[in-house]
Amino acid sequence: MSAGKVLVANLGSTSFKFRLFEMDTESQIARGGIDRIGSPTSQVEIECAGQTSTFEATIPDHAAAVQICFDSLTDADSGCLQSIDEVVGIGFKAVFAGDLSGVRRVDENLLATMEDLSEIAPAHNPPYVRAMRSLQEAFPDLPLVAALETGFHETIPLENRLYAVPYEWAADYQVRRWGFHGASHRYISQRIAEKLQRDDLKVISCHLGGSSSICATKGGQSFATSMGMSPQTGLPHNNRVGDFDPFALPLVLKKSGKTLQELLTEMSSQGGLLGLSGLSSDVRDLEKAASEGHERAKLALDHLVSSIRHYVGGYMALLGGLDVLVFTGGIGENSNFIRSEVCLEMEWAGLALDETANNSASGEAKISKNDSSVDVWTIPTNEELVVARQTLDNINQTAS
Repeated sequence: MSAGKVLVANLGSTSFKFRLFEMDTESQIARGGIDRIGSPTSQVEIECAGQTSTFEATIPDHAAAVQICFDSLTDADSGCLQSIDEVVGIGFKAVFAGDLSGVRRVDENLLATMEDLSEIAPAHNPPYVRAMRSLQEAFPDLPLVAALETGFHETIPLENRLYAVPYEWAADYQVRRWGFHGASHRYISQRIAEKLQRDDLKVISCHLGGSSSICATKGGQSFATSMGMSPQTGLPHNNRVGDFDPFALPLVLKKSGKTLQELLTEMSSQGGLLGLSGLSSDVRDLEKAASEGHERAKLALDHLVSSIRHYVGGYMALLGGLDVLVFTGGIGENSNFIRSEVCLEMEWAGLALDETANNSASGEAKISKNDSSVDVWTIPTNEELVVARQTLDNINQTAS
């Protein structure tokens, strides 16, 4: 199997972030980002060959952003590539295309489907589609590969995946629990199996960050996940609502006088931790405020912890026990407070947290007591590496 270098793109409506991997060693050799694409002045930062370059430029679209990156990566003085031909493809951590899940080449069918389903992922699908189209046009010979976030969850059994709506909705309208953060949960399931040298683990991975989800895996395969039809569901997110009874909407529509679209926008931008606290969507701010007596900051944190415990307990029952609980993501890796609260008084389930280890944890760390029958770990996720692997596999399979 041939290797090479793979660029993994993370796209926003006006931003482009990337990591470049040398796939022979699976090592990251460059990273960078561009903000304010389409503005008169865009901000560029690229780290390559041990040097960091920051500058401003006029970058009208994502294709121009990629070209700027390629130019920097091949710069004779500060670059880490001899030629852009060393890059065998670009991988995208794409979010939602319904039944077009898994890993697939970017083509018109995929792009049209993502456009058609933009209502499900309004913050993600539109910028990805625009960027992919412009990159197709600008780099017609460079393979573009979409690794859909939903792909990892295709192994979830129907009883854990379907809603109790008319059965035809699943077939006719693709209404089901699709699940997201697939690259992160896939990485965690693979990494903890490597750490413990076991391929039969029952694992619950808690990806906690600006966007949060929990996944139960058996033997490395997704078995249940908290996110549902859209990335708006499951746990409360930084500013997105999480689980919510849709039958409350007609009442709010009538009482508020707002349109359905206005309420959906509020739920996806002013809900979650921000909505509950009225203060901030950042757990660090909320922890500080709660320690100073801010009641709604404490309420937001308590709600987040309660929601996490709800899913962890339920997934223990679904899995028939638990071997490992893993915390990852910005909150999961860095908030010893949230980890401690989630694991509070869980000895009945064989889970005993080592508070000293928890308070000093950094990087990959076991934070459970030695006599705990359930291991508890913090593991930094690496979604980009998963996408790079999937991208290279797709390119090689297509070429063979």
